[in-house]
Amino acid sequence: MVDKIQLKQGICAGIDRAGDRIKQYAQSILEEPELGFKEKKTAAKTAEFFRTLGLKPEEGLAITGVRAVLEGSRPGPTIAIIGELDAIGCPEAPLANPETGAAHTCGHFLQLGAMMGAAVALTELFKQEKFCGRVVFFAVPAEEYVEIAYRTRLREEGKIHFLAGKEELIYRNAFEGVDLAMMVHSSAYSPEPAVFIGESSNGFVGKTIRYIGKEAHAAAAPHEGINALNAAMLGLMGIHALRETFKDEDHIRVHPIITKGGDLVNSVPADVRLETYVRAKTMEAIEGINEKVDRALRAGGDAVGAETVINTSPGQLPLSCPKVMNDIFIENAQFAHPGIGIHHVDHFSGSTDMGDLSHIIPSIHPYIGGVTGALHGRDFAVTDFSAACLLPAKAMALSVVDYLYGEAETAKKIISENKPVLTRTEYIAKMDKYFS
Repeated sequence: MVDKIQLKQGICAGIDRAGDRIKQYAQSILEEPELGFKEKKTAAKTAEFFRTLGLKPEEGLAITGVRAVLEGSRPGPTIAIIGELDAIGCPEAPLANPETGAAHTCGHFLQLGAMMGAAVALTELFKQEKFCGRVVFFAVPAEEYVEIAYRTRLREEGKIHFLAGKEELIYRNAFEGVDLAMMVHSSAYSPEPAVFIGESSNGFVGKTIRYIGKEAHAAAAPHEGINALNAAMLGLMGIHALRETFKDEDHIRVHPIITKGGDLVNSVPADVRLETYVRAKTMEAIEGINEKVDRALRAGGDAVGAETVINTSPGQLPLSCPKVMNDIFIENAQFAHPGIGIHHVDHFSGSTDMGDLSHIIPSIHPYIGGVTGALHGRDFAVTDFSAACLLPAKAMALSVVDYLYGEAETAKKIISENKPVLTRTEYIAKMDKYFS
């Protein structure tokens, strides 16, 4: 086998040569954003790109997921490189879909481009060299945990079991045989080439709340009604009153929105609805705060005599990344871009369903620079495409070389030393308990 350094140099050169093609693909995703479990155009573009590489994509996984497998010449560990198909809602963004408000201000178009960049280089490499193992390129749906009511209807119709993409794919056993997994995500306000590496993130449970009051004429007879909006406001104030009880080390975040505030201004609101997450660093902290939040929400309804209906659903588990995999990624980012800024972050307060996967498969989820603006904000924009997309493509492809070179000793050692937190069966049972 060719010297590993030479292989890595070839990978970097190959991704650079394909840079325009990768950018064109990513740009096409950016220009047609779609929300979770609705990413039909994005999935079709992704499947077609796989076919141009000579891969045979499997489509329709968890409604819109697309997977392609690159087989080595000998049996060995399986490495997954993941990209996310969905956008977030940000109607104010310049390229937002005017009908749905969907926009790629989360940067998922860049991680899809990074996944494809790695696929371009590794498919060519596997034709030339005999590798031990295989690589799964997996474009997954619905990472952003939004439109909870819509996804709940999909669940009631039997189309999905869990409300986020990787969770649903775990449920459907679509990661069977995968030994290690990795993906990247854009950072915020980071215009220079950089890697932000951490080992944990928040998890959360999702909640929908409905206050049911009694309609009445808002001016002539408000005393005959039960104001569900007042119930909601009192519930929200109850949550705010709890904030002084949140421990700093738990990284708790509770951020409700009102999705329906009533029907007509001249009628006492009788149907008011909220959505919220209850986030924290550990599931134990989430479960403790969740009980307090429910009490506050119910108190709002009790205060005015409204009925309070709370539905809780499993959100996303906290991320847990093996240090050894993070270190390999860092080394390869530095190989691809000597002098790149490396920033060690203790904990990410956001959440990702990569956390769920990390409980059953050793996984990493570093953040990448080359962009500016806020994640999920109208000002999110790419400042350096090479840093934001091609660099992580190189780092992931180079990491695959490290994992599978020779007899895949590095991957086998990581697998043997990093046992899953949960089995798939245990994971499904745990997550099912969060439904109420």
